[in-house]
Amino acid sequence: MSDSEDGDFKVTGPVDNAWSLKIPEFKPEDNPNRLLEESSFATLFPKYREKYLRECWPLVQKALSEHHVKAELDLIEGSMTVKSTRKTWDPYIIIKARDMIKLMSRSVPFEQAVRVLQDDIGADIIKISSFVRNKEKFVKRRQRLIGPNGCTLKSIELLTNCYVLVQGQTVAALGPYKGLQQVRRIAEDTMKNIHPIYNIKALMIKRELAKDPKLKSENWERFLPKFNSKNVSKRKQPKNKKEKKPYTPFPPPQQESKIDKQLATGEYFLKEEQKRAKKRKEQEARHEEATKKREERRAQAFVPPEEKKAKVSEPKSDIDINELKKKVKKGLKKKDKKT
Repeated sequence: MSDSEDGDFKVTGPVDNAWSLKIPEFKPEDNPNRLLEESSFATLFPKYREKYLRECWPLVQKALSEHHVKAELDLIEGSMTVKSTRKTWDPYIIIKARDMIKLMSRSVPFEQAVRVLQDDIGADIIKISSFVRNKEKFVKRRQRLIGPNGCTLKSIELLTNCYVLVQGQTVAALGPYKGLQQVRRIAEDTMKNIHPIYNIKALMIKRELAKDPKLKSENWERFLPKFNSKNVSKRKQPKNKKEKKPYTPFPPPQQESKIDKQLATGEYFLKEEQKRAKKRKEQEARHEEATKKREERRAQAFVPPEEKKAKVSEPKSDIDINELKKKVKKGLKKKDKKT
């Protein structure tokens, strides 16, 4: 299964062997001259993490001292700093130490964060706040990523072999590089309103297909679930197009003013008293119509409903008299025999 440049997986065949290759260990003998310049990184941490960091800081210093990296904790400023020393031989360890303190500032425990110092394990902090503007939608989709009692998050961890922590506006992930790409894709798709169950199912199917040697050279697209978005954007919905009127070079006729209408009806030439009397009559006519409608509506409640006529059962006229005569004769014959 090959990967594109932007990190999305194209399902074109078996799992790429590049992911399964073991990274060779970098030893002090590989860089005997050490580093020419010292590097340092600092990150801030929230107030509620101060107690935990103060307790586990000796362990942090011990883990980083093995790689000859110096760690400082500033409780007044609320920051953590890592610095390379003259004895540091690994040029990339300072980046690993930076990721470690970043994870610890985002509530990742020390036991998990210290794993970043290994060569085959990386860290990724995914910002999910920029995908959704509405706060209610953001909270719902973030909860969807966690799942009921953390079931969805646990299944993502098992399938990707990563430690995932959802907190605030970020998702902190820690594990192998291939798993980190999968976690990022699941987190971003979930915030784009694609349920994580689709990606979880796809990962489970890929795991089973990778075990089958017959399907290694085949396309896996037919086995994977396809997501069809049912939510159509309002911008993409077809608008009711207005019918175009036939083109005319002449401008539309000018609308009549109030005075023009009064001139047409003759109201303009009436006196003020006559105008008031006319308005009064129109008002009275409207009142009369309204009262009539009101009375009719009230009278409907007193109109008795139509009674249904009771059906009279007619006597059945289709009785066979001949059969009755035969039955009577048979009854008389039986009586004669008994006597």
